[in-house]
Amino acid sequence: MHHVTSPQNVPASTYRLQLTADFTLDSAREVLPYLRDLGVDWLYLSPMLGSEEGSTHGYDVVDPTQVDDARGGESGLRELAEAVHEAGGGILADIVPNHVGVATPKDNAWWWDLLKHGRASKYAMAFDIDWAAGDSRIWLPVLGDGTDEDPEAEIARLRVVDGELHYYENVFPLAPGTEEAARAAVGNTAGDQGGDQAEEAVARAAHERQNYRLMPWREADENLNYRRFFAVNSLAGVRVEIPRVFAETHREILSWVRDGLVDGLRVDHPDGLADPGGYFENLRQATGGIYLLGEKILEPGERLPAAWPMDGTTGYDALGEVERILTDPAGAPELDEVAGRLGGWGRTEDPAGETAAAAEIVWAEMIHGTKRAVADGMLRSEVERLARLVPGLVPEADGEGTGEHLVHDALAELLACFPVYRSYLPTGRHHLDDAAADAVRRRPDLAEAVEALLPLLADPDHPVGERFQQTSGMVMAKGVEDTAFYRYTRLASLNEVGGDPSSFALELERFHELQGDRQARMPRTMTTLSTHDTKRSEDVRARIDVLSEIPGEWVRTLGRLRELAPLGDGPFEKLLWETIVGAWPVDGSPLQTQRLADYALKAAREAATRTTWTAPDEDFEAALADLAERATGTGELREEIQRIADRIAVPGVTNQVAMKLIQLTMPGIPDVYQGTEVPFPTLVDPDNRRAVDFRERAALLARLDDGWEPEFPAPVESEDGSTRPDGAALAEYAAGLKMLLTSRALRARREHPEWFTRYQELDVLGEASDHVVAFTRGGCITVATRWPLGLEDEGGWGDAAVVLPRQTMVDLLTGRRFGGAFTDGATRLAEVFERHPVALLVPEDGNTLR
Repeated sequence: MHHVTSPQNVPASTYRLQLTADFTLDSAREVLPYLRDLGVDWLYLSPMLGSEEGSTHGYDVVDPTQVDDARGGESGLRELAEAVHEAGGGILADIVPNHVGVATPKDNAWWWDLLKHGRASKYAMAFDIDWAAGDSRIWLPVLGDGTDEDPEAEIARLRVVDGELHYYENVFPLAPGTEEAARAAVGNTAGDQGGDQAEEAVARAAHERQNYRLMPWREADENLNYRRFFAVNSLAGVRVEIPRVFAETHREILSWVRDGLVDGLRVDHPDGLADPGGYFENLRQATGGIYLLGEKILEPGERLPAAWPMDGTTGYDALGEVERILTDPAGAPELDEVAGRLGGWGRTEDPAGETAAAAEIVWAEMIHGTKRAVADGMLRSEVERLARLVPGLVPEADGEGTGEHLVHDALAELLACFPVYRSYLPTGRHHLDDAAADAVRRRPDLAEAVEALLPLLADPDHPVGERFQQTSGMVMAKGVEDTAFYRYTRLASLNEVGGDPSSFALELERFHELQGDRQARMPRTMTTLSTHDTKRSEDVRARIDVLSEIPGEWVRTLGRLRELAPLGDGPFEKLLWETIVGAWPVDGSPLQTQRLADYALKAAREAATRTTWTAPDEDFEAALADLAERATGTGELREEIQRIADRIAVPGVTNQVAMKLIQLTMPGIPDVYQGTEVPFPTLVDPDNRRAVDFRERAALLARLDDGWEPEFPAPVESEDGSTRPDGAALAEYAAGLKMLLTSRALRARREHPEWFTRYQELDVLGEASDHVVAFTRGGCITVATRWPLGLEDEGGWGDAAVVLPRQTMVDLLTGRRFGGAFTDGATRLAEVFERHPVALLVPEDGNTLR
C-alpha cells in the first residue's frame, strides 16, 4: 500500500473536461452547476499552460509561465477555482513535465533562445540534446523532400527576412552577427548574381552559420539529436531532473497550489522522465503532499513502485479489468479461428517449446516485430544515441564497425523484448533480465553484446542505463498502442490503452481479487472507462463485447460485409467492421460519414499494412472513403450493418450501464470523461475530444430529478412479422438509465463516503450466477448483469438470488426496497432486475440522497 503520501484533500470523484479555445475555463464555470447536480466532486482539467496556437489538447506547452489566454487565462482559472471551492469541490490539474511544443519556435521563448544562441543559451540545459552528434548544432527536420541528386535541394527556398530565417511559414532566429557575416561573404563572391539568386546565397550562407541545421523531415528517424515525445518532432523533451529546470517549468503550477487554485495534480507521461520517482518526490515536497496521480500504464501483474509518493495511476488498469468481465470467454475459439484464418495463423508451436493458443503466441510475436520495427525505424535516432553512450563496448571483429553494429542491434533487440513500458532501477531489474534472456534466445548471435550491455543498462547512474529506461516506453507505445492495436483483431474492444489483447476475458473470482487488492493497496487511485487517449469510448467497446456472445453470427455477418465492401486486408477489415458496429447509433440512424472516413483512414495508416502516414496508398485510401460512403448511405451494405446493429442493441445497452455502474462503485476514485454520463460512442482522437452538449444533458438530469424513470421499451414489429428494437425509444432509455445511475452513484460517493470503505464480493446462488457481478463497498451494493444474450438463451434468472445484508436496502435507481431484518438475505435476481439490468442498493437508514 502507498503510505508515502496521505493528502488531506482527496476527491470522491472527478469529471474530465477538455479545455480548448471553444471550451474555456469560463465555459467550465458555466457548466459547474450541472456537474455539481450530477454528483461530481472535483473537476479534472486538461493542460492549462500556454500551448501552440490552435491546439485542441494542450499537451504542446510553449509557455510554462502562464495560463493559456486562449483557454481563459489566469482570471478564468481564479474565477473557476473560486466557484468550485465555494460549491465544496476541488480541481485536479493535468500537467506536462516531459516535453514542450516547438512546432512554432517563435512562440516558445526557451526554444527560440536555444536556436539563437545554441550551447551558450541560458536554456540549453533545459533540453535533452546530443550536441556532439550534431557537430554542436541542433538538427531540425523541417525541409520538404529534395531530389535524388540533392536531398537538401529545399535549402534553396530559405530566405533571410527582417533578421530571421524563413522557410515558407516556418521562421527561425539568426545568431547575432550571422546575417551580416553571410551578406559580407556573399558580397565578396557574388559577382554578377541577380537579386533573388543573391538572396538565396545569403540565406544559404546564413544557415551554415546557425546553431541549428535544417534537414529533410524524412531524416528525423535516423539523424535527430534531441529527445522527442515518442516520434513527434514538434514536442521536444525537457530535463526536469535538473533542479533549475524543475523550478522554472513548475513555478506557475506551484503557484496554483500555493494560492489554493488547484487541489491535485495529474502528471502526464512520467515514463519519459529520467527519474520519475525523484520527480514525484520533488513534486511532493514542493506541494506539501497534495493528491497526486501519474499517467502510468501498468501491464497485467505490474505494480507501481511502492516507494513513489503518489496516490495511483489514471485508471487504465481498471478499464481493462471491467472490460474483461463483460467479454464472454466462450466466444474466444470462434473469434480466434476467424482472426487466425484472416491473419494466416492457427495453433502454433511456442518458440519456447510449449504448444499454446495461437492468439496469445501471435500477439507476443507481433508486438516483438512491431517494436523492433519502431526501434529500427521511427525511433532509430534514439537507439543510435544509446549506442553512442557505450563506444567500443564490443571489440571489432571482421571489419570496421562490426562491434558498433552489434551493440546497436542488441540495444534494438532488448527494446523489442522489454516486457513492460520501462523499469525504475533498481526496481524492475528483473524486467531487464527477462528481456536479455528473450533477446539471446531469439538472437544467439547477439549474446556477447547483450552480456556486455546488461551491467551498464542495470546501472541507474550510467547514462545508458538512465536513457534506456526513457527509450523503452517510447518503443512500447509506438509499437503496441499505435501499431499492433490496429493489426491484431481477436476482438477490437480488447485493443485498448493499458490492455493486453491476448487476454480475452477475466474470471469473476480474479476480478474480485483485483478489486480487493486495489482497495488494500491504492484506494485513492483513479479508475476510468474513457479518456482523451482511448481508441474507442466505453460505449463503443460495450457493444463490441456483445459479439463475444454471438461469435458464429458475427463471423457470418463479417463475411458478408467483406463480400460487399472488400478491402483485401482481412485483419484490418475485421477491426474496422467491429468498430463500425460498436459505434453505430442505437436509434437506427447511420454513423456520420466523415467521422467514419476519418477513423478508417487513421486506423489504416497506423496499422501500416496497406497505407502509411509517410507513403499513402491512394487506391486503398479511396476504397476506404468509398466504404464509408456506402456504409452510411443506402443499400445492402447499410442494411447488413443495421441488421447486426439491431441484434446487439439491447444487450449493448445492458453492457454500457453495467460497465458504468461497476466502474463508478469499484475501489478507487472514479473519473467520468466528459459527456459519458450518457451513451457517447466516440472513436480515436480527435473524435473522442469533440464537443459535448451539456444543455441536453442538464435537461435530462433535471427530468430524472423531477421523478421520471426510464422505462425499457417494447420492440416494434417489422413488415415481415419479426420484431426489432424501437431505436428511438431504446436510445432514450439508454440515455436516461446511464444518466440516472451515474448521478446516483456520484452523489452517493460524494455525500456518503462511509458507504465506500471496503470491498467484498456478494454470494450469488443459482445456475445463472455467472451472469451477475455483485459486490458491497461497506454500505453501497452494486448488482450488474453480464453476458445478457447467454442469460436469455438459458431462460433468464430462474431461481438465482443474491445474498444481501439483513437490513432494508433501497435501490437508488427505482426506489424499490429489498431485504430486511427478518429475512435470510437471499433476494431473487429476477426481482432485483425487474425494471433495469443493474441495481444500486444503499441502506435505507441514513440515506439522504434525493
